[in-house]
Amino acid sequence: MLAIQVRGDSVTDRMGKLDRLLALIHALAESIDGLTLDDMADRLGVNRRTAERMRDVIARHFDLDVRIDDRHKRFFIRDSLRRVYTRPNAAEVAALQAEADAWKERGQTARASPLESLLGKVKGALDDREKRRLDPDLDALLRLQRAFVPAGPSVQADPAALVAVQGAILAGTCLEFDYSTEGRSEPEWRRVIPYGLVHGSLTYLVGKMPDRDAPPVYYRLDRMENVRASNITGCAPEDFDLDAWLATSFGIWRDGEHDVVLHISGQSAERARHWRFHPSQNLHENGDDSLTVSFRAGGLRELAEHIFIWGGDIRIAAPDALRTVMRERLDAAARALDGRPFLSSSPQMPKS
Repeated sequence: MLAIQVRGDSVTDRMGKLDRLLALIHALAESIDGLTLDDMADRLGVNRRTAERMRDVIARHFDLDVRIDDRHKRFFIRDSLRRVYTRPNAAEVAALQAEADAWKERGQTARASPLESLLGKVKGALDDREKRRLDPDLDALLRLQRAFVPAGPSVQADPAALVAVQGAILAGTCLEFDYSTEGRSEPEWRRVIPYGLVHGSLTYLVGKMPDRDAPPVYYRLDRMENVRASNITGCAPEDFDLDAWLATSFGIWRDGEHDVVLHISGQSAERARHWRFHPSQNLHENGDDSLTVSFRAGGLRELAEHIFIWGGDIRIAAPDALRTVMRERLDAAARALDGRPFLSSSPQMPKS
C-alpha cells in the first residue's frame, strides 16, 4: 500500500512539472514585452534556478528570442504556437527533397513536378531567420541522403496528363485520350471512367470503359496523349476499393486469380518471416524449420521472376500454371548463357 502511495505521489509530481512547463510556454508566447527569469519564477511559484532550467528546456524546442530592457533579459516566443508546431524541420524537408529527386531520376517528371512544387512552397513559407536555422542541417542531410533508384523503365509522362486525370477524378467525369500500345502503328481513342492512379516505376491510370461490362484495366500515363476531361459523367463506384483491387495481382499485370502456395526452405525461413509477398499472405511454420506462404493473386509471370531472387530456396507447390510460367522464364533466362539465337518475337506482357 505504501509503494502504491509513493508511486502515486511520483506521478502527481511529474504531472505538476509538466503543467508548469506548458503554462510557461503559453505565457512566453502570449507576452508582448517578454518575461524575465524573475517574472517566470513568480508566475509559476518556483525559484529562479528552476525557472532557468525550464527556460533551457523550452529553448531546445522553440525559437526563444530575447530582448534587453534596463539591463534585464526578457524572453518570448516570437511566433504563434500553431506555427511552432507546423514549421518543418531539416529532416522533413530533406525527405521531401530526396523523394522528388528520386522520381526525377526515374524520369517520372509527372510525379516529381508536384513534389518539387510542394517543396518550393514549404521553403517559401520560411522566413530568413528560419532558413538560417535550417540551412546547415539541411545541407548536411541532402549531401548524404538519397532514395535508391533501381534499374527499370525510364520514360517520361506529360505532367499535364497527370493534372488532367486528377481533375477528372475530382470533377466526377470520364477521361478521354489517345492511347498507344505495342504492335499498333497509330494511337487509338479511349474514353474511360477514372478509377484511380498507381505510382511506381511507371505511373498508371486505372480506368474502366463505361460502355463495356468488363473490369477496370491499367493505362500507362506515358502512352496517353491529348488527355482531357470528357463532358460525360463517370466516377468509380462508392464501394470500389483500390487497395483490394491492387491485391488481386502480385504485380501490375493481371491474368485472373490463382491460389498460390510456396514452400520456403529453412535456410531462407528467417528472411521470409520479414518479407511481404502479398497483402493477404498467410505464413505457416512447417515443423522442419521451413515455411509455407499462401495467398490468392494473379500476375504469374511477375511472381515467377520474383522467385529467381530467392536462389532456389522456394519451391512452387501450387498452382500448376505458375510452374508452367516458371519453366518458360527459365528457358528464356537460359538464352543469356547458351548462345541460342533470340526468338523472332519474344512473349510480351499483357497489354491494356
